[in-house]
Amino acid sequence: MIIVFTGDGKGKTTAALGQAVRALGRGKKVLIIQFIKNCESGEHLFFKKIQTRVLAGKIKIISAGKGFVKILGDKLPLGEHKKAAKNALKLAKKEILSGKWNLVILDEINVAVSLKLIKAADVLKVIRINQRGNLYKSARIIILTGRSAPKSFIKKADLVTEMKEIKHPFKKGAQAQIGVEF
Repeated sequence: MIIVFTGDGKGKTTAALGQAVRALGRGKKVLIIQFIKNCESGEHLFFKKIQTRVLAGKIKIISAGKGFVKILGDKLPLGEHKKAAKNALKLAKKEILSGKWNLVILDEINVAVSLKLIKAADVLKVIRINQRGNLYKSARIIILTGRSAPKSFIKKADLVTEMKEIKHPFKKGAQAQIGVEF
């Protein structure tokens, strides 16, 4: 199953993390690869803290991005972000085919595509490999999050949810808040 959480409203990563919690509760193994965020996101810190014997080997979160692109003081050359996103996609392919994970979340991958860090066609190749593979040896569910999901992702997905912004403090000039936005 391919799931897409997209739209201009809050809650895309949060929805994916809710799916992760639900899967973990059922004894499933979850991998989260973050394509944009760095390791200082609240979710990364949380999962790092709960790596107990009970969840050891059940959840892994990898911050493969170099941080937010062209916002919040980003000074990295675009090429650095592209290299990180391409490496994250290679890692995603390897991990999906490893058979270790029941759920794989590719967080902010839609944004990586919309910023032209990676190509939608390359992401779809990874998804197609998963769908052609033996379901017992590859991830059963892949979630793609982020604003501006390409139409090709929406067409390929089994389930798509669009988060719509109604009101947000950003409109009044508020900055992103730790624990709310990241």
